[in-house]
Amino acid sequence: MVPTSLCDPVTMTLTDEEAAAVTRRDEQRPSPGAEGHLADDSWLTEVANAAGREAGVSAELLGDYLTLLADAATTGRKPHPSELDAVGRLGRRAAELGVSAGGAVQLYLSAARLLWGELPMMIRSRESAAVRAAADAVLYVVDAAVASLAEGYTEARRQMARWEETQRREFIEDLLRGDADVGRLVERAEPFGLDMARPHQVALAAPNGSLDGSEMAISDLEQAIVHRVGDRDVLVATKDGWIVVVAPADTATSPGPGPHPAPAKLGDFMHAELNRSPRGRPWRVTVGRPYPGSYGIPRSYEEAREGLTMAVRLRLDTPVIHAEQLLIYRVLLRDQPAITDLVHSVLGHLVEARGGAEPLLTTLDSYFATGAVTTETARRLHLSVRAVTYRIDRIRSLTGYDPADPAQRFTIQAAVLGARLLGWPAHDLNLPR
Repeated sequence: MVPTSLCDPVTMTLTDEEAAAVTRRDEQRPSPGAEGHLADDSWLTEVANAAGREAGVSAELLGDYLTLLADAATTGRKPHPSELDAVGRLGRRAAELGVSAGGAVQLYLSAARLLWGELPMMIRSRESAAVRAAADAVLYVVDAAVASLAEGYTEARRQMARWEETQRREFIEDLLRGDADVGRLVERAEPFGLDMARPHQVALAAPNGSLDGSEMAISDLEQAIVHRVGDRDVLVATKDGWIVVVAPADTATSPGPGPHPAPAKLGDFMHAELNRSPRGRPWRVTVGRPYPGSYGIPRSYEEAREGLTMAVRLRLDTPVIHAEQLLIYRVLLRDQPAITDLVHSVLGHLVEARGGAEPLLTTLDSYFATGAVTTETARRLHLSVRAVTYRIDRIRSLTGYDPADPAQRFTIQAAVLGARLLGWPAHDLNLPR
C-alpha cells in the first residue's frame, strides 16, 4: 500500500471522471524533468534553506545534493562518481568549519525528507510503482551521498588531527629547548592556552620499562590533570620516552575536592594517577621548580630531567623527587674535578677488595641511609649482621676512614655520593691533572 502522504491529495477527493480531467490538464504542464521546471529551481532553494534552519547548519554545505535527489526522483538517474566526490569535498569543508559530524549528516537527511515532502505535489503520480521507483532512487542517492560526506569529513578530521599533533609536538620541542624566538613562541602558546607570564613547572614521569603500550596511562593522566587544573594552561606530551607535564605552579598544587582530596603536589598527584594503570609501573616522577616567563619552562624542565638522571645514578628508591631535594648533589657536581679527586682519594683503594668496590659501595649506601644502624643495613641487604660488620671493617682498613665515626662520616658519605653521580666504579674516573 502506498502511504497517503505520497499520493496526490487532489485526485483522492475527486470522482474518476474529474480525476481523469485533472490528469489530462497536468500532462500539459512541464514535468519535473522538463526544461521549464529545471530552469526554475527556486523550490530547491527553499528546501535547502529550510533544511539549514532545521539542522542549524549553513545550507551552502548541500552543494548540488538537492539537484541529485530531484533528478533521481524524476528520472531515476544515479549520481556520477565525480558528483559524489564533490559531496565528499563538502564533508571536508564541514570539518574545516567546525561543524559536527552529526550536524552535517542531519542537514543532508533533513534536506532529503523535506524534498521528498515536496515531490508528490509535483510528480502528481497515481501509480504506486512510480512512487516506489522514485523512493528507491532517492534513497540510493541519500545513502551514497551521506557515505561520501562522512568519508570526506572523517578524512579531513584525521588530517587536522595529524596537523595539530605535529604542531603540538614542534611547539613542545621548542618550548622545552628554550632557544626559540620568544615573541613567536608566545604567539604559538596562545592556542594551547599557555600564559607565558605565569610561573610554570615541569614534571617528568619515567616508566620502569619502555613507554610503548602506555598510551592508555598517558590518556588517563591527561584527563585527570585537565579535570583537576582545567583544559587550559596545561600540556601533557611525551618526549624521549618520558611523559612531560607542563602546568601552572599556582593551580597544579591545589588539593583536589571531595572527602578524599588528591595529593596536594603535582608530582604526588601524577604518581598516584599513573599507578592506577597496570602498564609502566613502577613509575618515577621528578618535578622541576616553578619559574616565570618563557625561559622558566625550559629551566624547570632541565631540573626535572637532571633529577631523573640523578635518581638513576644514585639508585634512589623515592618514587617522587622534587628538584629542591637534589640541590646538594648539584653542588657536588658543580666542581667536577674536585669531586672526582675526592672519590679517587677516599674510595680508590676499594677496588682492591675481593669482588671489587661495588659491594662495599652498596653497603655504604644502605649504611648511611639507615642512619648507621648495622642491623637495619643487614636486613635491607639480606645479609647477616656479621657480614655487614666485616664489610664496614674492610672499608675502614682500605680507605682509612671510619663510617661509624661522625667526624669522618661526612667525608666518606660525600665521596660515596660523588661516586654514584660519576658512575664509578663502572666508569673510570677522569682524574684532574
